[in-house]
Amino acid sequence: MRRWDIEITVGIFMVIGILALAYVSVKIGGLEVFGKGGYEIYAIFSNTGGLKKGASVMIAGVEVGKVKDIVLEEYQAKVIMEISSDVKIQEDAIASIKTKGFIGEKYLEISPGGSDQLIPPGGRIMETLPSVSLEEMISKYAFGKVE
Repeated sequence: MRRWDIEITVGIFMVIGILALAYVSVKIGGLEVFGKGGYEIYAIFSNTGGLKKGASVMIAGVEVGKVKDIVLEEYQAKVIMEISSDVKIQEDAIASIKTKGFIGEKYLEISPGGSDQLIPPGGRIMETLPSVSLEEMISKYAFGKVE
């Protein structure tokens, strides 16, 4: 009977350890199991410059959503974002692709507009600024085409 108690205790300890490891893995990986809920909007860019699915969508340095998908549509990049349901985006907002640090990861920055009209779920941000390409800047400088 004593051996049975030890085996049950070890089994319970192992299950708790595995659940704790799974929880930490999900949190570190940024995976959302149940999702926070929100709505989708999209923007069209001529060049995403390394923006990836799952990248942050930020307003004033605060994360308000994630990039859900990036697809090619009529030879341009359609970036689909999932925005938190408590954040409303004006129709004259500007979406731009930025870099954290000098050569860090890419994220999508939304500069709010002043309009009273809001972008509905499934709507489009009309004004976009593509990513600034470091290679393009270096080649312009090297060949004297700096403006």
